Amino acid sequence: MVNWVEAQKPIVHGLAKLAGLRQRTVELEPGTVMSFWVPKKNDKQKPPVVLVHGFAGEGIVTWQFQVGALTKRYAVYVPDLFFFGSSKTGRSERSPDFQADCLGRALALLGVQRCTLVGFSYGGMVAFKLAEARPEMVRSMVVSGSVVAMTSSIGEEALARLGFKSSAELLLPNTLKGNKALLSVATYRKYWFPDRLHKDFIKVMFSNRKEREELLEGLEDSNREFTLPANLPQHILLLWGENDRIFKIELAQDMKEKLGEKAAVHSISKAGHLVHLERPCVYNRCLKGFLAKVHSSGSES
Repeated sequence: MVNWVEAQKPIVHGLAKLAGLRQRTVELEPGTVMSFWVPKKNDKQKPPVVLVHGFAGEGIVTWQFQVGALTKRYAVYVPDLFFFGSSKTGRSERSPDFQADCLGRALALLGVQRCTLVGFSYGGMVAFKLAEARPEMVRSMVVSGSVVAMTSSIGEEALARLGFKSSAELLLPNTLKGNKALLSVATYRKYWFPDRLHKDFIKVMFSNRKEREELLEGLEDSNREFTLPANLPQHILLLWGENDRIFKIELAQDMKEKLGEKAAVHSISKAGHLVHLERPCVYNRCLKGFLAKVHSSGSES
């Protein structure tokens, strides 16, 4: 029987290829491989932009509406973090620090010396870790629906408010009811899909369930003694869905105050946690505006 979600992937991959990307894998060490979509041509005149996905899907699916909007002016890289797509590791580390370290190493091997990171949800947390560890590599950041770190107070408040017992129950649904609940809290509009499509989505998007549960545990463990990085040098845009129910806009405003003068908040109305998918045209316009400003003369200081 055809899985209708899986059947869409060749279309998304085809559009990525038409936009000028190709698939490539980077072996960091035996058993540790990170997969990417990278520019077909090595155009050093285009500034690199790295799109880092969240927890519910691999990179090219997450950013399918952004890739084509960016490739004319930017060299776009779309990684799959470990246990998404074909990225894998035999090592036991599961923290966002480990994901960030390997992402930075892989980008260096691909020849990326300095880039803008665009991170969504879990990918935003990884992006913050990479920006802190490699400020010479990360020129600027756009972060949506994420926090610098998932502290226990933030996580517990969000789960209690949404009516879930754990992050795994929210982010790794294994039932029809659970997947519908995740879609409901992640979006502003109330979308209807047939039950068959929900079931196909669960089969495709939530593979490597054991390892992804370990990633959630690693996320919680790594942030128990978290302190906010002091004076991140990057220009940071917190680009938010105004109606994000998972990470409320107030969290973005609070982060902006703590991150300092180089951080800014912009909200998009009638959009929830999945702002880049719900309102892609508005999101892309804001993203391109920020990138143009960052890459204009003298804006790196």
